[in-house]
Amino acid sequence: MTHPVDVHVGKRIRHRRWMIGITQQQLAEKVGIKFQQIQKYETGMNRVSASRLWDISEVLGVPVAFFFEGLDGKSAAADEIEGDILADKEALQLVRSYYAIPEAQRRRLFDLARVLSDAA
Repeated sequence: MTHPVDVHVGKRIRHRRWMIGITQQQLAEKVGIKFQQIQKYETGMNRVSASRLWDISEVLGVPVAFFFEGLDGKSAAADEIEGDILADKEALQLVRSYYAIPEAQRRRLFDLARVLSDAA
């Protein structure tokens, strides 16, 4: 049986991996494990040890605390973390594409999106 915290940590690993555009295989190679183990971490089927989480955080370029952001006592008891918009692959691709745009153009696009959403 999976623990909600393990599922949350796994989702955060997957989201960060997607954001920087690396595969499970690439992450596994850099950490020194098989990609199947990354799959199990990302689904929460296997718990990530502290030392492995440290290695993963180094490869993904985030502090270890990143994997626990958004987790509180209430959500740890829930089956699913609410408001997980980045669980949608399309939304994640949109965010990745957005940050690939030069800053000045990105700001103008952001302003446009805000005006359009206010008008909707």
